[in-house]
Amino acid sequence: MTRNPFLPGAPRPDVVEGLFSQEEVLLANRNSGTLLETLDQDITPTGTHYLLNHFDVPLISADAHFLSFAGAFDAPFDLSMEQIRALPAVTRPVTLECAGNGRAGISPRCFSMPWIYEGVGTSEWIGTPLAPLLERARPRRGVQDFAFIGADYGFDRGHGHYFGRSLTPAQIVELEVLLVWGMNGQPLLPQHGAPLRIIVPGWYGMASVKWLTRIEALHERYQGFQQVQTYRYRRHTEDPGLPITRLRVKSLMKPPGGPDWVTRQRWLRAGPVRLQGKAWAGAGIPISKVEVRIGKVWREAELTGRRDRYAWTSWQLDWTAEPGVYDLACRAQDAEGQIQPLEAPFDMAGFANNSVQQVRVHVAEKDT
Repeated sequence: MTRNPFLPGAPRPDVVEGLFSQEEVLLANRNSGTLLETLDQDITPTGTHYLLNHFDVPLISADAHFLSFAGAFDAPFDLSMEQIRALPAVTRPVTLECAGNGRAGISPRCFSMPWIYEGVGTSEWIGTPLAPLLERARPRRGVQDFAFIGADYGFDRGHGHYFGRSLTPAQIVELEVLLVWGMNGQPLLPQHGAPLRIIVPGWYGMASVKWLTRIEALHERYQGFQQVQTYRYRRHTEDPGLPITRLRVKSLMKPPGGPDWVTRQRWLRAGPVRLQGKAWAGAGIPISKVEVRIGKVWREAELTGRRDRYAWTSWQLDWTAEPGVYDLACRAQDAEGQIQPLEAPFDMAGFANNSVQQVRVHVAEKDT
C-alpha cells in the first residue's frame, strides 16, 4: 500500500542498513556537498559550498521583497532590500556545517539526507548585524523568543509549515547574528537564500534561516516544527531530546593524490607529500591541536591560522610516503579540551557526527 506523506504523523520511509533507498538518493540529488579537494582554500568557492534545503527553493524578486518585524514589538516595521543594503555592512568569514553531516556513518541510520563528510563550507558572508534592528523594533517586556520565518514551504511527517527557527533574547546578545544579502562578494544565489537570510556564527546550519520574510517577537517559546520536532539530540524514540546548537569540534583532510572514480580511494607516488585540511569548533572556540594518523601512528600537524574566530583553522603535515596501503585520519582538539571521537556518537536522527574522517591511500613506487 502506498503511504500518504501528507497525513498527520506520516512516517518517513524505512531504512535498510548498508543500502540507500530511492528516496535518500532523491535527497542527495537535490542537495550537494562541498568538494573535499577545495579544503586547501580558506574560503569555499561559492559553487561548491554545501547545500541543504528542506523544501523547494523560492525564487524571490529582491526588488519586491520586504522583511517584517512583527509580533510583540512596540515599534514594528518593514524593510525593503534597498533599505537593508543601505545599513552598515560587514563581511565575515563563517564556517557553516549541516547538523546532519556524517549521518551515513551512524548505525542504525535514520532516514534523511545521507551526508558522509561534505556538509560543511566557509564563505565570506556580507550583511549587517541583526541586534540593532531588533532594538529598533523595541521588543516588549517579557518577550521569550524571536522566530525567524522563511519563504520555503513544505511537509515533514505530514505537517505543512514554512521553515522557521528561533533564538532567545539571551542568545541574540551572545551570538553575533548577521542579516545577510551577499556571499563571497556577490549577491546571494537562490539556493543559498536569496535575497535575504541570517547567519548564526558558531552554530549548526539549521539556525541560519534562508529566504527570510519575517522576524516575530513572541511572549512564549516558538513551537515551529523545525524548532521542537527535529534538530534535537535524542537517544531513543521517547527521549524529548536536547536542542542542537553549537558546532562540535571536527576536522577534515583534503584527500591527497588522485581518486578512483567509484571508490574515491586515493593513489599517489612515493615521496614527499603535504597533507592539509581544516578544523573547526563551535562558538568561536579556537582549535588547539590537530593530529594525523598514518597507519597506526598519530603525528601532530602544524596549525597555519584562521581568517576569523568563526572560520575554520588550516592545518598541514609533511609526510614522506613509502609504498603501501594506508588509512589516513585526522582529529582535532579545541581550547576547551574537546577532542574528536574515533567512533561515531549515536543519535536517533544521526545528528552532529564528529568522528574522524578516514581516507584510504595507495602509495605506488616512484617509477610506477
